[in-house]
Parts: sequence; structure tokens; C-alpha cells
Amino acid sequence: MERATMVRPSSTFVKINKKKLWVSLAIAVLSLCFVPINVSAAVRRETPQQHHLSRKPSPKLRFGRNGEFKILQVADMHYADGKTTPCEDVLPSQVDGCSDLNTTAFIHRMIEAEKPNFIVFTGDNIYGFDSKDSAKSMDAAFAPAIAARIPWAAVLGNHDQEGTLSREGVMKHIVGLNHTLSQLNPSELHVIDGFGNYNLEVGGVEGSGFVNKSILNLYFLDSGDYSTVPAIPGYGWIKPSQQLWFQLTSAKLRRAYMSPPNAQKSSAPGLVYFHIPLPEVASFDSTNFTGVRQEDIGSASVNSGFFTSLVEAGDVKAAFTGHDHVNDFCGQLTGIQLCYGGGFGYHAYGKAGWPRRARVVVASLEKTEEGGWGTVKSIKTWKRLDDKHLTAIDGEVLWSKKHTGTRRKKHINGSTA
Repeated sequence: MERATMVRPSSTFVKINKKKLWVSLAIAVLSLCFVPINVSAAVRRETPQQHHLSRKPSPKLRFGRNGEFKILQVADMHYADGKTTPCEDVLPSQVDGCSDLNTTAFIHRMIEAEKPNFIVFTGDNIYGFDSKDSAKSMDAAFAPAIAARIPWAAVLGNHDQEGTLSREGVMKHIVGLNHTLSQLNPSELHVIDGFGNYNLEVGGVEGSGFVNKSILNLYFLDSGDYSTVPAIPGYGWIKPSQQLWFQLTSAKLRRAYMSPPNAQKSSAPGLVYFHIPLPEVASFDSTNFTGVRQEDIGSASVNSGFFTSLVEAGDVKAAFTGHDHVNDFCGQLTGIQLCYGGGFGYHAYGKAGWPRRARVVVASLEKTEEGGWGTVKSIKTWKRLDDKHLTAIDGEVLWSKKHTGTRRKKHINGSTA
């Protein structure tokens, strides 16, 4: 999001008749499975030529031998042209020499400090309007993850496509980069809105009874950029076609998790990543979230009901977004944690004196009676500031098998969080 868009559209949400939309969509999807289709680029499935992109394959995601899977979230880099792109909203003492390279240095610091198993870039990865070459900007923005050979994934924000590449072109370029697990769209669907809707499975520890089972599910969705409906102002939203794909995928993963071998009694926990926050985030205040809220919630002016879809699916424990750079809180609603990553990039608007930051999430496994690693026991989070000590703050338990949403103080590599 950019500073000029911080004036929000009306908070009166447009109501959608979900039942009619689901019925219509289901009929459309079924019919498209049996007849040739000719749809716009915005909803076309990737062709074999699109899928054939030159990149090195990345390994399957799985928990480490320490029983943990650590995810680094990088929100709103707003990368442009590197050292010639100035920083926004920093202290006077920081202005000289401050550029996109400060964003790059911050990623390197986070990788060195946290050693994540996986990195997620949650949109506005580049600021297309200020970029001379979108492809080169993306290459530079994602370079630290690629150089570290860490598996990574990305979704799109509302500024990625404002340069020399279309929204589809941006996502295709991302999919072709090394070590990424990003996908253009799910291959099993002929029609879906947006680009960058996909899921990833995280397997159990090598040698454990869950080595071939997904015990943590990750969902990625394109929350759009801006409304294309004249009567609906403001930002984009997650469409019914995407919600249907999410529901079908969640149900498929639940069946697999509850089937032999090692059949479980309920769904594996899931995490979802997209750029624009849901309207429900506006329901929080300082009494029921951890972190800070320093600007209005930049959600769509239409409530498409995706939060209800998450609740109904039952597996998602937390959703992570960006977009509002100086909000960094997590709040729980109906059993789901809704979390901001916090503004990361130095070319993005921010607040002078309020350090750029990143969110870390760690899923931990329980021990089996035999002493091996079992299924996910808890999901925790904290943030790190780009200050002298890379200070860790706001540590909390997002979910556990026994309780949820419990904030606790802990020491993280010598820092209190």
C-alpha cells in the first residue's frame, strides 16, 4: 500500500449473496470441465509453455530434525532500483546513503539470525511505479533468499504490477526464479481469479512415521489490487472462485491427514498468506491484540466472506498479511489469529523512528510415546526489529493443542519477546 491510499473507502461493506455465488460458480466450473474454454488472461490456467520455466528444483518442505519448522514473513519490500532508490520515512540521521540496499541488508540479517526453513514474501514485493525494469527489481528483491538457497514463496500485492510487467507477468517471473515454490495457479482448476493461488505441504521429520504425510498446510492467495467493479471503490478482495479452490483443497488435505497410515482424528493445522487484510481485522482494538495499530485497516470495501470460509474449513489457525505498513499486530477472532507482518521495506512508507520489522513463525512438534517426532504441538510467533540488536518483540503462542492465543514472555537468542 502507498501513503496516498491511506484514506480508506467507506467502512460500510457491500454484502454478497454467497449461496447464489457458490451455486453459480459450481455450475460454471462443472460445465467448463467438459467444454472448450476461452476466458480472459485474468482467469486462464497456465499452459504447458507457461509451466516450462528454467529454474533449479527445490526440495520438499519438511520439519527439521529438531522438530521445528520456521517461517520468515517479509511484507511490503517496495523494492525498485537498488542503491538509487531512496528510503521513505526514516530519521534525518538515516537519510544519507539509505536505499533499497537497506532492505536487502535487513533480509540478510534476518536469515543469519533466524535461519528459517522457509521465507514468505507477502506482496508489494516491488514498487512497480518506481521501477525501471520490474524483472530486474524482483531479481534483486528476492536475491538474498535465492543466494541463501532457502525455499521461498511469494504472493502479489497491489503495487507489484504497476511497472513493466502485467500482474500475470510478475507472477510468471517469480515462478521461474531459483529455489522458489511459488506457483502461477493450481493446475487442477481451469478457471480461478488472480495469479498466485496455490498450497504447499510440510512433511514430518525424515525417518518419522509422518515423513510422507503433510502435518502443516500452507495456503497462498492473490487478494487482488484494486476493485474492477465501478460501484465498489477501493482495494481488491479474494473472489468466490478462490474460496471454492481453498475449500476443496482444505477438504482434500483433511481426508489425507485422517487416512492411513497414521490416521489422525482432525485436520492438520494450516496457515494462510495473502496481501490485503480482511475486513474483520477492523474489529480489533488495543484490548484484544498483541502489537500496535497506527493506521486505518486497508481492507476491501466489500466483504466477500473469506473469513467465514476459513472458519468453516476448520484447519487454518492463522492468516498473515501486509499492506498496512505501520500495523504489526495479531488478534484472535473465532479461533483464528489475524496477523500483520509489519512494514519491512525501506522504500515503503513507514514511521520515522519506528524500526522496520519482520515476523517469524515457528511450528513445533510433539514427541510420541516412542520418543520420536509426531504432529504439530504449537505455533508461536515473534517479530524482529531492524535495529542495532535485531530486537525480538511480542512473542506469543498463536495456537496449541491445549490452548490458543496465550501471550507469554520468552528469551529468543538473548532478547526478550
